[in-house]
Amino acid sequence: MKNFLAGRWGIIGVGSVIGVLAALLQKLGNPGNMGVCVACFERDIAGALGLHRAGVVQYVRPEVIGFVLGALIAAYLFREFRPRLGSAPIVRFVLGAFAMIGALVFLGCPWRAALRLAGGDGSAIFGLLGLGVGIWIGTLFLKGGYNLGRTQRTHVAAGWMLPLMMLGLLVLMFIFPAVSGEAKSGVLFYSLKGPGAMHAPLLISLGIGLFIGFIAQRSRFCTMGAVRDLVLFRHMHLMSGFIALIVAAFVANLLFGQFHPGFEGQPVAHTMQIWNFAGMMLAGLAFCLAGGCPGRQLFLAGEGDGDAAIFVLGMIAGAAFSHNFGLASSPAGVGPYGIQAVVIGLVVCLFIGFTMRKSVV
Repeated sequence: MKNFLAGRWGIIGVGSVIGVLAALLQKLGNPGNMGVCVACFERDIAGALGLHRAGVVQYVRPEVIGFVLGALIAAYLFREFRPRLGSAPIVRFVLGAFAMIGALVFLGCPWRAALRLAGGDGSAIFGLLGLGVGIWIGTLFLKGGYNLGRTQRTHVAAGWMLPLMMLGLLVLMFIFPAVSGEAKSGVLFYSLKGPGAMHAPLLISLGIGLFIGFIAQRSRFCTMGAVRDLVLFRHMHLMSGFIALIVAAFVANLLFGQFHPGFEGQPVAHTMQIWNFAGMMLAGLAFCLAGGCPGRQLFLAGEGDGDAAIFVLGMIAGAAFSHNFGLASSPAGVGPYGIQAVVIGLVVCLFIGFTMRKSVV
């Protein structure tokens, strides 16, 4: 059966739907220009589990759970669930950690960079430019033979590990729901103020997450792949979906009264543009070396890709590093050690890129 969502109009439709749903989630309670942000939401999950103690960003985001489980459902329905792993897992973990560190210096993943632009945040332009440069550097390594090695088929149980973790988080949310005025419920932490305290109703967030996970798995939607394919092959297929997301979110924001153009005073953003650029350059390079944007890594994990799951866990660990070590930015600017972390991250990614080529093995 032909996969319509993988076609030209399919990917445009998927990007448009994601853009509208992201704006809707913001309207229903998610933070400004953060209807969907994989990096921010994984950071919130890390906080909810107590992996960091930044009180303003602690909440188990149902959207992330839905992304993985929606992709899992699609993969099973269309016989694309293929448990696999073994492609340089420790390297993927490190790349995930530095991708998160870079994203939290900018304050957003590629999805949020697009949504920030669609909401009128001019600083997002610097982040998107940095993302493009980072991915372009990554394509130079790909052309030079960079390769993390082949994955291998493995047990079905291995492919279920991240989906089971997500199911576990969902169960915890129902066992230990938020209690008004309490910063902790059972084993879970809940923000009482800040972005972590802003969220759409649980079941709506979960439902939208499941739907996005389903259609993104079927369409292979990937923001990093959009730039990579344009640079390497001059292909506009994935880029058309990325552009559609921005346009659709922009229109929806206008309709919802959520478009506020400018640089100053944007929600959960700062105006240190050099580091907005550099943070996303680091994130883009790490995403390219790992083979997918943070959303795509979740969808791949839902298909049974254990290496993608390792990258996701690396991002969650990176969120903990960022907030425990003063690396993450805030609306006041870059964290005390954020600049040093970006420089170290770029050095590490370049080391990986130069040394993990076939000719070096």
